[in-house]
Amino acid sequence: MKAVVLGATGATGKALIQALLADERFDTVIALTRRPFFAPHAKLKEVIVDFTSPDIFNDAFQEADIAYSCMGTTLKDAGSKEAQWRVDYDYQLNFAAYCRNIGVSCFVLLSAIGSKATSPFFYSRMKGELDHMVRGLGFPKLRIVQPAAILRPESTRAVEVFMGKASAAFSKIGLFRGYAPISTTDLAKVLIHISLIESPGVLIWKRKDFIF
Repeated sequence: MKAVVLGATGATGKALIQALLADERFDTVIALTRRPFFAPHAKLKEVIVDFTSPDIFNDAFQEADIAYSCMGTTLKDAGSKEAQWRVDYDYQLNFAAYCRNIGVSCFVLLSAIGSKATSPFFYSRMKGELDHMVRGLGFPKLRIVQPAAILRPESTRAVEVFMGKASAAFSKIGLFRGYAPISTTDLAKVLIHISLIESPGVLIWKRKDFIF
């Protein structure tokens, strides 16, 4: 199979690329990036994308069996709500529409817990509106993954380190399973796992459903 990944250089995207390259079921992995990033690999095709272009994804790739969209930024890194919306919503919706137009049969969208188009909270509303719009594109197979916090193995951020330790403690006594953080490595496994489920239509994968 052939896979294409948007957001390939982010924490989850990098883990997903490595997992896809190691998976014998995939013979081609297309990483869409702003600049050269990955080491050469026989299965990897790195495509440089100009996100300032009005036709961002035109001719970036022409075929793929599965598309994974895991692009995202933080409000702090983006600098404003408008800039974050452009990255988290506009770029991903444009990518989804392009994938649908060229006949990609399975689209996997990394969303977030609590995503809801009517949410009073900016981030949850943004994610919810994107979920809704991508569903409206009519992919034969659409998988929406809604994790809680995502933990990067190499992170030194105090909040992520604390959540990782707290999650381990709560897991031992069976509390807050539906809100437990998940590592990027395990999240990558989930993204691949649900993309290969044969059931047509929409599947929404919440944190409590995660198998890792």
